[in-house]
Formats: sequence, C-alpha cells, structure tokens
Amino acid sequence: MSQDSYIQALDQGLKSSAGGGSNQVRVRAYNERLVLSLVRQHPGCSKADIARLTGLSPQTVSVIMRALESDELLIRGEPIRGRVGQPSVPMYINPEAVFSFGVKIGRRSADLVLMDFAGQIRQQKHQTYPYPHPENLLPFICDGIEELEAGMEEAQRSRIAGIGIAAPFELWNWAEEVGAPPGAMEIWRKVDLQAAVQARMGHPVYLRNDATSACGAELVFGAGQRYPDFVYFYIGSFIGGGIVVNAALFVGRTGTAGAIGPLPVRDKHGETRQLLDIASIFVLENLLRERGIDPQPLWYAADQWIDFGEPLEIWIQDTAAALAQAVIAAASIIDFAAAIIDGGFPDWVRKRVVQATIDAMNRLDLQGVVVPEIIEGEVGAQARAIGGASLPIFDRYLIDQTVLFKDTHHAEGN
Repeated sequence: MSQDSYIQALDQGLKSSAGGGSNQVRVRAYNERLVLSLVRQHPGCSKADIARLTGLSPQTVSVIMRALESDELLIRGEPIRGRVGQPSVPMYINPEAVFSFGVKIGRRSADLVLMDFAGQIRQQKHQTYPYPHPENLLPFICDGIEELEAGMEEAQRSRIAGIGIAAPFELWNWAEEVGAPPGAMEIWRKVDLQAAVQARMGHPVYLRNDATSACGAELVFGAGQRYPDFVYFYIGSFIGGGIVVNAALFVGRTGTAGAIGPLPVRDKHGETRQLLDIASIFVLENLLRERGIDPQPLWYAADQWIDFGEPLEIWIQDTAAALAQAVIAAASIIDFAAAIIDGGFPDWVRKRVVQATIDAMNRLDLQGVVVPEIIEGEVGAQARAIGGASLPIFDRYLIDQTVLFKDTHHAEGN
C-alpha cells in the first residue's frame, strides 16, 4: 500500500460514520436464507427434513432448493436408497459458493483469513506488533486482501461477499497495558477503521467487537450449536466475552453486553480486581518477563506455544479461580446452560484452563446457583477472525440463529 493510498484511506476514515457494512443487502429472500441456514447446521438433510423443520410445504421447499442448487449455493450428495418411495437426496452447503475475508485486530497481533461458505479457512496471514496502529494495520488488511484475492480463481473472486473486521472497541483505552508510547494510540479516537478500509477496497466492509465476533463464531460453527443459552469467555491479550440467549447473540443497548473483562472478582490475596487484570494473556506476558523469559513466542502463533512451566501454571490457576467467580456471577443472573471457554492459545492450554476452572468452581459456595456446564470452545484461536468473516455471509445469505432452535412455522412463498 503506497503512502498516498494510506493517507487517502485514512483521511476518508477519519471521523466518518459511513461504511459498506451499513447497507443491509437483502440478497436472498427469507425462506431461502432459512433453508441455507438449516442445511448449514444439519449437513446432509433432505427436502423432507427441511419441510419438517420449517413447516413449509414439500412443494415450496422443492422450489426453493432447486433455486439454491441452480445458484450453486447447495450441492447434492449421493441418493440414499432402500426406503419406500423416492430415494432421499442429502443436500450440503457448497463451500465454493461464497467467500469472505475476516480480520482480527488484537493488542499484540492481527490475523487475516479467507473463509469459504462452509466456514473453513482457505488462506491466512498473521502480523505481530508492539501495539496496534492504523499506519501498520491498514496496509496489512488492504494489501493482504489484494494478495490473497490475486491467488484466487476468477470464479472465486466473483463470489466474495465482503470483509468482516473483528476489533476491540476504544483501543485508545489500553495504551498503558500494551506498553504503547504516551499518546501513540490516541489516533484511534479519530479513525473509523471500517470506513478507512472501505475507501480502499471494492467489497462491503463490516465491523463488530472482537470478543462478540468470537462468540458468534462459537454459536455458528462450534459448541454453541448445542446450547441455546450460554456465556462465552475468550482469553486474548485481554479477556472478553459474549452472551447468547435463545440461540441469538445478545449485544445489549450499546453493543457491549457480555464484555466480561471489567467484571469484579477477588484475586488470590483477597483483593477485588477486574477479571481482565487476572485472566488475560498480557498477565502471563508480564509473569514471563519478570522471570527473564522471552514472552514473544506468545504472539508468534497461537497454536505453537511452548510449556513455560511454573509461570504458565501460576497463570492458569489464577485465571481459573477468577473465571470460576465470573461463571457464578453470570449464572446468578441468567441460568445459562453452558459456560464456554476459549482463547488465543493451543488446545492443550485450553484444556488445562477449563479443567482448572471446574476444579476452582468445586471449591466455591454454590448454594442457590444452577451451575452451567463448563466446556471448551471448539472454534479455537481463530474464533475472532472467523467471526469477522461470518459477518458478510450472514448479512447476505443466512439468518439469525434463533429460528433454528424454535418449532416455528413460517409463511409459504418468498
């Protein structure tokens, strides 16, 4: 990205409220979106299955599915024979039908992914930095997308739905914690990242809080598919989270519901602190640095951590004790079916954190609390980027998850 291009994009992003994601493009009619969403959640379902799940007539379902198949959004499996009547034909989402780009902006690193219609990451890029700054991030996003797009076939490029950005809100508030020079992150008060990217790229751009995006990815692609209500914890540089009620993300009046970082908990010394001051990876970074251990491997690749020994175990136990209190607090307000824990670390670290949280929970006074099932997230370290990439796909092709859990009958027709 040239300096002139950077300045032009930045200028158009300054204090701008406009962006590609603000236009709610209605590409598919409601019942088409419903069928696509159900096939995505129930791979291999047949027309009869869809008719039963939706309450639509078999004739209506046949018309819709023929149209979706004609548009190459759905593909047929091998017919299942041996039953009375016509053979059942399983239907699947066509991974090649739609593509989207997802961007995760963290306090120490950024990720860019190319995701297909089935939610699989096709390509990805990673960048680390001391602290996030638009001068570095805009080239990473825009040049990175152009590079990934150049490697796609022409037919694939014509099927790009858009760009979804998952980023922390109010980045300027975390300057001290990430060790940025005084005033270096004040620029984020003026930059509208969504508009700045939109000024450079030809695809619609969407923006959502990073932890909320991760929660959405878990709801759509992970363990959240099995729980209509859950509280979600994502442990990144700073811990964040999300809330799902009735199988839909609940973001609240200001879009910050479920931002569990500020939740007050007690540390091992009995002092009240915010959850993010205990259960965040930057705390482990500081523990390593205090012991003369290079913390940089934490940010190279989330799935390639080494076992740092004692400081890692200290951090896991402290994090788990704080998480157990947070789960109890959340369950005291809403009787969640599950508490899902994930983060920007390898599976083996996640497993240890979850087990330590269960152990810590058993040491607390649980009288009067319906304890949710505490489980591991299934999407993993790329949950925020995948959640970002999901934004344009859901806006254009799919529907809110709520209807997938309800025995609702929809009007026929499109």
